[in-house]
Amino acid sequence: MSAFNEETVTEVHHWTDRLFTFKTTRDTSLRFSNGHFTMIGLRINGKPLLRAYSIVSANYEDHLEFLSIKVPEGPLTSRLQHMKVGDTIIVGRKPTGTLLIDYLLPGKRLFLLSTGTGLAPFMSIVRDPETYEKFEQIVLVHGVRQKDELAYHDLLVEHLPAHEVLGELVTSQLRYYPTVTREQYRTMGRVTDLMRTGKMFDDLDIPPLNQAEDRVMICGSPGMLKDLKHMLEERGFAEGSTSRPGDFVIERAFAEQ
Repeated sequence: MSAFNEETVTEVHHWTDRLFTFKTTRDTSLRFSNGHFTMIGLRINGKPLLRAYSIVSANYEDHLEFLSIKVPEGPLTSRLQHMKVGDTIIVGRKPTGTLLIDYLLPGKRLFLLSTGTGLAPFMSIVRDPETYEKFEQIVLVHGVRQKDELAYHDLLVEHLPAHEVLGELVTSQLRYYPTVTREQYRTMGRVTDLMRTGKMFDDLDIPPLNQAEDRVMICGSPGMLKDLKHMLEERGFAEGSTSRPGDFVIERAFAEQ
């Protein structure tokens, strides 16, 4: 059996000249947990060209969705960004990753901290009813350079609260905190700075990070991962893994694509 499924592109949406989303068909055999990533790509001269991509869509949906940056010289994204409906991509049959709520110890509040396309896995997690069963409050933080890079802003602010199944859970338990660094916006600053100064917690009217109650997932730039890992460990948080649950987990599978 092949390690990949061939899927058909069903929708492409360009958020900016640097950021786009695409949806594909989903083979019924593909199983994944919300927060997982898989290898996707194209066949170039008969050989697969692959990169790791988090799955944006929830595991109960009948399609797959991915969020991607556009790197002009990127071996894969320079091609992916020109995809059209009807094109074919290959999708790995073995999703994996560390951003699963099962890899966290029980807690009261779940922080999902992301920059750029690091938002992707958290879009599936905030659409998982189990997330709301395990945590009283979910805080989704998304840091970008410019406000038009706040992918899924309208979905989070308008559509999810009106969802027939998730709406009540989202309205009562999910807090969405977008922040921008390079242009005027209602919240400005790097995620790490907003946490370090306490401004984020003041804005959301919630207590500062507390290892006894809070759990954290992190996905974003290498610098952000390093800084937040250091910040959390200073506060007594222990990193979890696929074999041992902890107070926070980090996804390290991504690089510039």
